[in-house]
Amino acid sequence: MQKRLFSLFLILLLFPALGNAAPPDDYQRHKERFRAEMIARHGFDEALLQRALDASVYKQGIIDAITRPAEGKPWHAYREIFLTPKRIEGGEAFWKRHRDLLTRAEERFGVPAEVIVAIIGVETLYGGYTGNYRVIDALATLGFGYPRRGEFFRGELEAFLLLVGEQALDPGTVKGSYAGAIGLGQFIPSSYREYAIDFDGDGRIDLLDSVADAIGSVANYLHRHGWRQGMTITSRAQGANSSHTDFVEAGMKPTFTLAQFAEAGITPERQDARCDKASLIRLEGRQGDEYWLGCDNFYVITRYNHSNLYAMAVTQLSEAIRGAYTGAPSFDLRRPEP
Repeated sequence: MQKRLFSLFLILLLFPALGNAAPPDDYQRHKERFRAEMIARHGFDEALLQRALDASVYKQGIIDAITRPAEGKPWHAYREIFLTPKRIEGGEAFWKRHRDLLTRAEERFGVPAEVIVAIIGVETLYGGYTGNYRVIDALATLGFGYPRRGEFFRGELEAFLLLVGEQALDPGTVKGSYAGAIGLGQFIPSSYREYAIDFDGDGRIDLLDSVADAIGSVANYLHRHGWRQGMTITSRAQGANSSHTDFVEAGMKPTFTLAQFAEAGITPERQDARCDKASLIRLEGRQGDEYWLGCDNFYVITRYNHSNLYAMAVTQLSEAIRGAYTGAPSFDLRRPEP
């Protein structure tokens, strides 16, 4: 069945772009090895697979983009990208427009509507920008021409080639980010296959054109990664300072109880914090370091993008959107950013 579906949809014409930089010397060797592995592993039609891979185009701009991600910025600069009136107002409008879908997703998966909205807002500005790179170009470029993470992206190219057959996609026209992420929620192909769901009941999982599927899939992704309904995401860490480097360097995963933090003189600023375990996060604020406690739900958000900056932007944007939607601005909105 997989071979038949792959053959049926891959036969659509793939068109190469012109005038791009030459790929690295070992690019072709990686491509040929990948082709042989896919034939052996999945029984793909050799000619059609070769046609698809030959039609992919190496893009130096993709390599350039992945080597200077936004997550390389200091927190105060990163925050300014996402905590903007346009993104907050857009989130409020998106919530109002899709209120019923978001309510249903929250009830089914336990993930707050504002968090779902904020992720879609951070990822694609509520669908306004889902990426202009052909996914097959992005994944081939990174899989065959970016040794640092080549194995990961070859795995994503494999997942994409399987996905086009499963979801009746045209591999030559699907566009996404420079990293090959697809749709409103920017799912990489392996996540698309594993976590995306049909939330509008039309029998297809469509993250490109179905807002319902995007909303349900984001909620399902967080749920499957351990979202805990009603628990705190993060709180400023009172008493934390440069002497607590060991806590910071312990990593992103929550490993310390609030009691352990209290013994070290660190307490959550939020009096209502519900947090079994937390990590200590240090962020580069405009006027110096900020310290935050990242609870289990904060860590779940980092599974979407493995960055504390990303999770904090999603968290603060969600609070701002909730404040705009309910007319009751959150504490963080009323206080200037340090």
